[in-house]
Amino acid sequence: MCNQTVCLVAAELERQGISTVVIQLLRQVTEKVQPPRALVVPFRHGYPLDSPNKPPKQRAVLLAALNLFEDPKLTPPAIVDFK
Repeated sequence: MCNQTVCLVAAELERQGISTVVIQLLRQVTEKVQPPRALVVPFRHGYPLDSPNKPPKQRAVLLAALNLFEDPKLTPPAIVDFK
């Protein structure tokens, strides 16, 4: 799905009272569209959780994204780099 579309859908869901977090590949698009919460990952297109067959890394990405909900220091729009 298009990076920009995902951000716009997330923003609308938040306006409707549903919390969201997006995993993004393109920081430039993320900064322009400003989704409520975004985890920017350094992986190639088509692989937002890294390469296949890397369950520990994929789990780490998912946990990092979900942790954005629990960080009291973050206020939307929040853009965080995956480390």
